[in-house]
Amino acid sequence: MTVAPLRLAAALALTLGIAVASPVTAQSPFSPAAHVNETIITGFEVDQRQRMLEVFRAPDATRQAALDDLVDERLQLNEAARRGITVTPTEQIEGEEEFAARADLSREAFIAQLQSDGVDPATFADFVRAGVAWRKVVQQQFGPGQVQVSDRDVARAADAPPEPGLRVLVNEIILPANTPQRAQQAQALAPRISAINSSDAFAAAAREYSATPSRDQGGAIDWLEISNLPPQIGQLILNLSPGEVTQPIPLPNALAFFQLRQIGEVAARSGPTTLEYAALYLPGGRSEATLAQAAQIAARVDTCDGLETMGPAQRDTLPVAQIPQDVALELARLDPGEISTSLTRADGQTLVVLMLCNRSYRPADAEEPDLGRLRNALLASRASERADSYLSELRANASIRYE
Repeated sequence: MTVAPLRLAAALALTLGIAVASPVTAQSPFSPAAHVNETIITGFEVDQRQRMLEVFRAPDATRQAALDDLVDERLQLNEAARRGITVTPTEQIEGEEEFAARADLSREAFIAQLQSDGVDPATFADFVRAGVAWRKVVQQQFGPGQVQVSDRDVARAADAPPEPGLRVLVNEIILPANTPQRAQQAQALAPRISAINSSDAFAAAAREYSATPSRDQGGAIDWLEISNLPPQIGQLILNLSPGEVTQPIPLPNALAFFQLRQIGEVAARSGPTTLEYAALYLPGGRSEATLAQAAQIAARVDTCDGLETMGPAQRDTLPVAQIPQDVALELARLDPGEISTSLTRADGQTLVVLMLCNRSYRPADAEEPDLGRLRNALLASRASERADSYLSELRANASIRYE
C-alpha cells in the first residue's frame, strides 16, 4: 500500500466533512481485495488500476483484469526482493520517461494527464516499478548465456515464410471535435453510438453524424489489414464480435467509432523461392531389401546433415523453377527433415531417398537479412516465453486468497 492514496483519502474525508466508516457499516476502500503471499492488494488499488487501464484504452479494462495484473505484479516484486533486486530512483524515473515517450509526452506531462483522468500518480509509479523490477529478474534469469539460439535457428527464421495476417471489414463513424462546441457534441453522442448493436442503426448514425466520405455508404469501408492500423485501434477492433462497436477512440480533433462486420485472413503473399534438398541413391530400386534399408535410414536421421553420413548424398539449393518436376512434386509434400522414397532413377534400378532440408521464401533480389538483429529478436522472444512460464510457476506456487 502506498502513502499517496492514504493521504488522498484522508484529504477527501476532511474536505467533505465525513467520518471514515467502520468495517461494520461500510467497506473501506483500503480493505483487502486479495492476499498474495505476505502482501495485500487493496480495493483502492484495484479501482485505480482499472481506471488506468480505461485511460490506456486497454483491450480488457475490467475489474478482474486489473486485479489479475496486480496479483502478477505482487509476485514479480516478491521474486525481485527474494533475489535482492531493487529499483533505484533513477531507474524508476527512466522507466516512467520510457513509458510516457510512447505517447510522445514528457514524464511530467504524462503524469499530469493521468491525474486529470482520475489516476493517482502512485498507481502509475507502482505499475512502472513492477515492470522495471521484473525486467531485471528476467535479465538475471534468462539473460545472455541462459537462452541459446543456434545458427540453424537463425537461418530458418531468415528463410521463414511470411505469416498470414488478419484483415477486417468495419463501418466507421468519425465525429468532428475540432472546436469546444463540437467536442462537447461528440462526447454527448458517444454513449449512444457505442451502444449500437445493429448494422442498420450504425449506418443511419453514420449518414447523420459522420464527417468522412464513407458516410454516404453508411460508414462502410473496404478491407483493412490489421497490421496497417495503429496497434491500439487494431486490438480494440479484434476484441469485438460482429455487430459490436468500439468505445469512442480519441483522434486529433475527432472521436472515432468502429463497428466490426467481418474478420478475415490475409494469405501469405508468396510461395517458396528456393528449396534446399538432399538425395541418397540406393542400388536395387524398389526391391524389398532396398526399401527396408531406406526405412532404416529414415528412422535414424532427421536432418540433411545426418542423411549425408549415410552415404554419398547429393545436396542442392535451387530455385523452384529449376528443380525437376517429379522431385519438386515430392518436396512439396514434405516438411524439412522428412524423407520420401517414392522416386527411382536408372529405369527403376536406383531408389532415391529424398529429404527436404529447407524452404526459403526470400525473394531472389531481396537484401540479405541482418542475422545479428534476427538472432537478438529470437533470443528476446524465447526469453519472453520462458519469463511467462516462470511467472505461471510463481502464481501456481503462491498463496493467493481473494476477498
